Amino acid sequence: MQNILSRLQEGGYLEAPALEKVRAAVMNGIPLDECLKEASRLSEEQWLQILASEMELDYLSLEDQLPSREYLKNFPVHLLLERKILPLKEEAGVVLVATNRVFDQTGIDELRVYLNQEVRPVLAPGPKIEQALKKLLGVGADTVQSLISDSEETPVTVLAEEMESGVDLSAAAEDASIIRFVNQILKEAIELRATDVHFEPFENELRVRYRIDGVLQAAAIPAEIRRFQAAIVSRLKILSSLDIAEKRLPQDGRIKLMVTGREIDVRVSVIPMMHGEAVVLRLLDRSAPLLGLAELGMSDRDRHLFDRLLDLPHGIILVTGPTGSGKTTTLYAGLSRINTMERKIITIEDPIEYHLPGINQIQVQTKTSLTFARGLRSVLRHDPDVILIGEIRDLETAEIAVQASLTGHLVFSTLHTNDAPSAPTRLVDMGVEPYLVASSLEGVIAQRLVRLICQECIEEVSGKEVELLRKRFGEELPAKLYRGRGCSACQGTGYWGRTGIFEFLPVYDQVRSLILTRSSAQRIRQAGLLQGMRSLREDGWRVVREGRTTVDEVLRVTKDEKVNGHGLEFEPSSI
Repeated sequence: MQNILSRLQEGGYLEAPALEKVRAAVMNGIPLDECLKEASRLSEEQWLQILASEMELDYLSLEDQLPSREYLKNFPVHLLLERKILPLKEEAGVVLVATNRVFDQTGIDELRVYLNQEVRPVLAPGPKIEQALKKLLGVGADTVQSLISDSEETPVTVLAEEMESGVDLSAAAEDASIIRFVNQILKEAIELRATDVHFEPFENELRVRYRIDGVLQAAAIPAEIRRFQAAIVSRLKILSSLDIAEKRLPQDGRIKLMVTGREIDVRVSVIPMMHGEAVVLRLLDRSAPLLGLAELGMSDRDRHLFDRLLDLPHGIILVTGPTGSGKTTTLYAGLSRINTMERKIITIEDPIEYHLPGINQIQVQTKTSLTFARGLRSVLRHDPDVILIGEIRDLETAEIAVQASLTGHLVFSTLHTNDAPSAPTRLVDMGVEPYLVASSLEGVIAQRLVRLICQECIEEVSGKEVELLRKRFGEELPAKLYRGRGCSACQGTGYWGRTGIFEFLPVYDQVRSLILTRSSAQRIRQAGLLQGMRSLREDGWRVVREGRTTVDEVLRVTKDEKVNGHGLEFEPSSI
């Protein structure tokens, strides 16, 4: 120990006061590695390497040395997870076990007794050991192991097929292990920033997937969990106050969670499938800070145009895009910008995603017939200045929104169209008269979300690849491109976080004339491009030029739109 402390002091990693604290803590029985974690300026990887050198132990980064799942089945899961140790392989009758606890050999000793053979520690960073255990064993592996053990002794948690024939699902769903497993899944999803959790039953497996940054990723769970699929679904139904006996019809519910001080609102959808009921959970973190206009990712031109629209006394502003493209976030950012004491703002939403101080918010209630249209009529009698409609879904809502804008109100809403020029044509197709659309519509913003390159593993793309991409896409791409290599911080994806790309169509006189003559979305697009509108693909290239996202990511969420002398040609993405 003295050699290690002397080396750390000589290298300037431990100052004299810190050195004395470490010595005193060690004398009180605290392991040296725990003391160093608190007192040293080194990262865990650095001081583990020093310890490995001084104690003649191997140090591994674990990136390419992981064992197989089959090999780990030879070890008690609860011991591996509790002690955070990872068996790697066996050499000459000795089991090599990765640990970051050099001076606390409890886990190594327990494993030695369990195996009744020699065990040799190798050093590895704690977070990488935990990540490897989760990846190889699956979320809640210890819980599943206890469920399997219990099922051999009691009939509560048995095969899903047997559960259908008389076993009390309520009792199964309230089993402590089932509760713990569901909690572990939800906790991991929230830690990974997932927006959705999918439970999908198949013939021989229950697949769990998380949607992170807009892309589905498989959750590592033990294969044996398929045996308890019915109990898991029943547990989720109980949490969301649904009927656990109803298995033939879709059901929707809600759960409110509190995780590490964060309030999470969960929307639950249950639908019967061929091999059981599938469940999708939509997670909404109510404690997350609301983004302002500066954080949306708009270009200077689009931000300037949006500011001008927000200052209008009346008219309709639409935000379009598919589900999960950030439309509501953009609208909330706009409302926050104009939320003053002089304005009365009322929203009618389904659901209310964020609580905005100073703004009156109404939740649509279909069970009590409080629809968008019915709520909107009542809202107009409350003397609002600004109205937000969660979504224009039908002709009745569209007509009331138009009338509200024509009677002096500023109206915000969303619409499901693929691009901005399609929004006015969609309103006309719904049955709104073209002259009313042309008179009321002030601007349309289409948007998508692209993933940002992980800053922990960002690297430059090779010159050869850049050259090939520039031959294909031209001077829109810069001479230097970047991507994420994939690391533990981004779960190996190379991406962390998202930003918006936008297609902003201000409705000027030329566009109004085209709406009046029922012109196609292609003709409206052509007029918009002539007045400076950038397509979603072009705005995506802007984010690529800034070095914040990749070419593949822009191609994933946009399509190519080329204008020729005769109109528009749509060329689908190659990806």
